[in-house]
Amino acid sequence: MKILAIDSSGLVASVAVVEDDVLQGEYTINFKRTHSEVLLPMLDALKRDLQLDLQSIDAIAVAAGPGSFTGLRIGSATAKGLGLALGKPIVPVPTVDALAYNLYGSARLICPLMDARRNQTYTGLYRFTEDGIFETVIPQKVCAIEEIIEDVNRLGEAVVLLGDGVPVFREAFSKICRVPVDEAPAHVNKQRAGAVASLGLIRYKEGKAESAADHRPEYLRLSQAERERKERLAREAAENPCGK
Repeated sequence: MKILAIDSSGLVASVAVVEDDVLQGEYTINFKRTHSEVLLPMLDALKRDLQLDLQSIDAIAVAAGPGSFTGLRIGSATAKGLGLALGKPIVPVPTVDALAYNLYGSARLICPLMDARRNQTYTGLYRFTEDGIFETVIPQKVCAIEEIIEDVNRLGEAVVLLGDGVPVFREAFSKICRVPVDEAPAHVNKQRAGAVASLGLIRYKEGKAESAADHRPEYLRLSQAERERKERLAREAAENPCGK
């Protein structure tokens, strides 16, 4: 089975093709360019270099959120466009799950950290069993950094951190966390489409694919503009309780 994967949920832009248990190709860039500039050229290069007939893929896996609102929209729009044009299903893969899946086989508790601003993080807790089964201990969520650290303390297990939030929240972990903390190395500490594809293959076999027309990203929280509008309406309602 062949999966084309896309991840543009954070600073990293990444595309990959996995067929069964073989990563056939992957392009990943972590640089300050907008995903709209790099994603389609990367897909074209991957298609050319693999001599890939897009009709040969079985599904399109996409990091479906949470993450950067703009990045998620670009990734989802690209996946939807391809899915509609090719008549292929989309497999939405939770962003934080895919990030954790980079550390396949880790003996430690896995804590992805994506910087969500305002001292908040997109995060969750995961582990791999001795049989290599990927387990979700705490599903992906958005929360204050102190909340996820308390979750780690409560479980009392050594933890490994990864994601673009690690340098942002390193000091908080050093001050509050009461268990041994390690950080993933550079080659597996950010989003990779290869992990999205591998996890997408599992989810596809579990029946978690959807039509391209039905696909929507999962933001987990309101955008900044939506939050500001909600706060403004709340202030106006408080200042004019009678609607005058």
